[in-house]
Amino acid sequence: MARPEQVLVLEPQEELRFRGTAAADTPRPAPKFNNTRPFTDVVTATLKLTNPSHRNVCFKVKTTAPRRYCVRPNSGVIDAGTSVNVSVMLQPFEYDPNDRSRHKFMVMSVLAPDNMMDMETVWREARPEELMDSRLKCTFEMPLENDGDSTTKPLSSSASPSLKSELSTLPKSSSSSLDDGEAKKILEECKRLQSEVQRLRDENKQIWEHDGVRRRNVGHSSVSTLSAGGSVHDDSMTGRILCVVFFIVGIIVGRVFL
Repeated sequence: MARPEQVLVLEPQEELRFRGTAAADTPRPAPKFNNTRPFTDVVTATLKLTNPSHRNVCFKVKTTAPRRYCVRPNSGVIDAGTSVNVSVMLQPFEYDPNDRSRHKFMVMSVLAPDNMMDMETVWREARPEELMDSRLKCTFEMPLENDGDSTTKPLSSSASPSLKSELSTLPKSSSSSLDDGEAKKILEECKRLQSEVQRLRDENKQIWEHDGVRRRNVGHSSVSTLSAGGSVHDDSMTGRILCVVFFIVGIIVGRVFL
């Protein structure tokens, strides 16, 4: 007599996929096979069991390789209209890509009796025509190429403004030269200061020329004395202005190079 159709809904329905993890940073012994050793850690696949019926259902999960897998929970009762997630944990092993896996899982189920006492009694007293089962195969997958990639990626344009600000304030190396934009700004600032010095000289000259006209009615000797004093005063003021200008230029150049 054929067994009844499985009452539980399995997700996935046909196979359990186990994807290996990228190689760890810690050194490991040389592999037995020529591969990337993707199964050196526990890999977990989830099997979801759903009971769409109006009765409670007992289930049990079996495998052809019990030493290779750890199943939690491996048995239990699923109430009507509810689901249970079963974790299938693949234990670490030496993976050989040339060895095709033949591991299989079987999910057995039976409708829970109304006067259910314990699970062992249910499975022991269940008749063969009451048992339902579904079979799944196992598939091992290699990790994705970008899994575990620890290489530093370039900063994208979407990076936070604070991070960009911190990067922009980092000191430049002493061997790096000024770019064209900075050199142009320095030349423009020097030209502006030179123009300012020339303007001050012209104003100072006009002031002394005006004073000279006003004092021409005074004796020739007095005019000569005043002119000599004015020339000395003019040279002194011009020297002070040049010192201030050179001081400002030094500050600007020092900021750029430091």
